[in-house]
Amino acid sequence: MVPRPMEAPPVLRVLSALLVLALAACDRETPVQQRIAGADPDRGAALIRSYGCLTCHTVPGVPGPRGVVGPPLDRFAHRSLIAGIVANQPDTLVRWIMDPPSFAPQTGMPAMGISMQEAEHIAAYLYTLR
Repeated sequence: MVPRPMEAPPVLRVLSALLVLALAACDRETPVQQRIAGADPDRGAALIRSYGCLTCHTVPGVPGPRGVVGPPLDRFAHRSLIAGIVANQPDTLVRWIMDPPSFAPQTGMPAMGISMQEAEHIAAYLYTLR
C-alpha cells in the first residue's frame, strides 16, 4: 500500500490563501515615494482615455485602442527612467506629462495642454501600474 501525502489542515490552507491575497494587494499599493497628494488614479485613467493617450500607448486597465507608436506603459511604477532619459520621480513625471518636448525636443510625444492637476491624476494612475 502506497502512503498518501498528508494534506494541510484546513486552517493552514485558509491562512496560506490569505497570505497570497495580502501579498498581491501589497504589490498594487503605490509606494510612499510615488504617491502624489490629492491626486486621484481613477480620474487619471479617465484623463488618459480622454486625451487620446491610447492612440500611441498601450495602458493596462484603460479600455480603448492599444497604440504601438509609443512604448507600452505596463509596470510603469517599476521603471527607473521616464522615456529612458529622466528619473522616474513624481514631480518629474508630472512635468513630463505636461510638456515632454521640454525634456526631449526630439520626442514624438507632444505637449497636449494638460494642466498640472490633470498631470498629477495621470501620474497617480501610472504609479498604480505595477
